[in-house]
Amino acid sequence: MRIAFLTHEPFFPPSGGGSAEAVYLVRELVRRSHEVHLFCPAIEDPTGTAHDFRVHLHEFKAWTMGRYARLRNLKYILYPFFLAGLVEKIARTHRFDLVLSQHAISAVAAGRLRRTLGIPVVMNFLDYLTAFMETWPPYLAPPALLGLLKRFELSLPRRYSADAILTVSDTLADLFRKTGFPSERILPIHYGFDASLFPFVQPPDPATEARAPVVVMHGSLDHHHVGPIASGAIARVSRTRPDTIFRFVGQRTGPLDACLRSIRTRAPAARIETTGFVPYPEVHQHLRDATVGIVPYEESTGTHCAFVAKTVEYLALGLPVVSTPLDNLKRYFHNEPMIRFSDFSEAGFADGILSWINDQESVRPRFARQASDRVRSSLDWPVLCRRAVDFIEATAASTTTRSTHPGRPPKS
Repeated sequence: MRIAFLTHEPFFPPSGGGSAEAVYLVRELVRRSHEVHLFCPAIEDPTGTAHDFRVHLHEFKAWTMGRYARLRNLKYILYPFFLAGLVEKIARTHRFDLVLSQHAISAVAAGRLRRTLGIPVVMNFLDYLTAFMETWPPYLAPPALLGLLKRFELSLPRRYSADAILTVSDTLADLFRKTGFPSERILPIHYGFDASLFPFVQPPDPATEARAPVVVMHGSLDHHHVGPIASGAIARVSRTRPDTIFRFVGQRTGPLDACLRSIRTRAPAARIETTGFVPYPEVHQHLRDATVGIVPYEESTGTHCAFVAKTVEYLALGLPVVSTPLDNLKRYFHNEPMIRFSDFSEAGFADGILSWINDQESVRPRFARQASDRVRSSLDWPVLCRRAVDFIEATAASTTTRSTHPGRPPKS
């Protein structure tokens, strides 16, 4: 097939969050001899990237895009319309067989293209984007407007008659089913990791290697990542165990700065480390010596629908994890002894961190290797992408069958 692959994030190198998945999906599509035309914001090395990934690259250059770009939200609103226009321009000389979109922003463009080009569309939802904004300050996300945006996002598959959708979680799949989108055209694929970049780390021997506890968190560090639960819990742990080091691996963002100010106010002596932006292939180097990895997400519909990549990466390294009780994580990892779920409070989360600091010597050596092996066998990117592309190919084949039998009505 000739596939138009749409994303609102620069393709390579991945910038964090869900952007990494695109790389592995494209590799699997190309491995199966599909011709991939990649539509994305301008990237650092377009010629080298197109050659290395064997894709046809069509860059969006009207303005700078990216998760740390100025006026990001306004640009996200406008981007789908310009992106659809770029695809339509290329489609004049290249007949596409299928459109595959990443995230809700590109799904809007994909939906418009289904109407104008009349070809199958598969939408890949790596999160419930607008629902993350429930934890934003009201002046940034007015509740009435946010309600409209959330309903619009969930309506996209039905609104544009998508042929199939992929979702990052079972919880998000359930929300799409409630809109009336058919279950048989939904595949929850979860979110993976690159097993080669997160090698298992043998737990330290406490008899020969005494060191201060290191609590680590990595990612894009937005409002829902580092809110009151994170700042309050870290302040509490710092007062109880002042030797503990807290390390944030990722871009210094406004929400992270606000979190650090709150910690300093409540625990002036807290030991904090920040790395700034770290390329994805180098993240593991900042996690290897950690005692525990944390997922202190604030509660929202968006976070309950998330399949948090850092959780999987912590487990792959053999790190214990403490997380707030996010619905999809609890559903997937309900029997995992290397994860402890707190409640949505700073006190409960602090207790979770302290429990791992106190117990890791007795628990981690017994369960770390098994947890790492489990995520490698089920959540390594090649495993997930094979399932995803199988589903995409089956969708294209069934759509072609329907179109060649005009007496057989298409699924609504």
